[in-house]
Amino acid sequence: MTNSVDRRERASQKRRRLTAAAARVLHEQGVERTTLADIAREAGVPVGNVYYYFKTKDELVQAALAEHRAHLDELTAELDRLPTPRDRLKGLVEAWTAHRETAARHGCPTGTLAVELDKRADGTLDAEAGAVIRRLLDWAAAQFRTWGLPDPDDHALTLIAAYQGMSLLTNALRDPDIMAREGARLLRWLDSLQVTP
Repeated sequence: MTNSVDRRERASQKRRRLTAAAARVLHEQGVERTTLADIAREAGVPVGNVYYYFKTKDELVQAALAEHRAHLDELTAELDRLPTPRDRLKGLVEAWTAHRETAARHGCPTGTLAVELDKRADGTLDAEAGAVIRRLLDWAAAQFRTWGLPDPDDHALTLIAAYQGMSLLTNALRDPDIMAREGARLLRWLDSLQVTP
């Protein structure tokens, strides 16, 4: 019985390593340039083992998207502990700018994946990437709504669009200072918002 439990635990750990590796490698190299061997190497497992857990590269892309969704859920759960919606939204911006070096090299993990997947003919995985972005939009809108600001969905769209734009420019120009400057501007914007009686 113990061997069976150990074997299942090792298999579960291997799958988690492959999923995390897929998220990292796909972010760094993109879907088209990434091979299953790249992901196996990053995870430290034999390439043949990848096929045991994931039959196709698309299944690995889905796993990577699930990883991005899990990271987003962890971040928003952490931010939800902050006392006010303004604090939570500012914490989100600070989390973005903390990763400006990565953004300069590879862009936004989910945004770049969504753009790349949109170019494919099958049109299924791009919707899954869009769902992760929608999750972030919905969380931000809920913060603006709780704050009591009018047009919370529009405010959320402004914030997330600004993030995607600054991520794109930071990556395209390989300049992390763009994200730092734009992040500071977003923090000032959030500080300027007031609930009108």
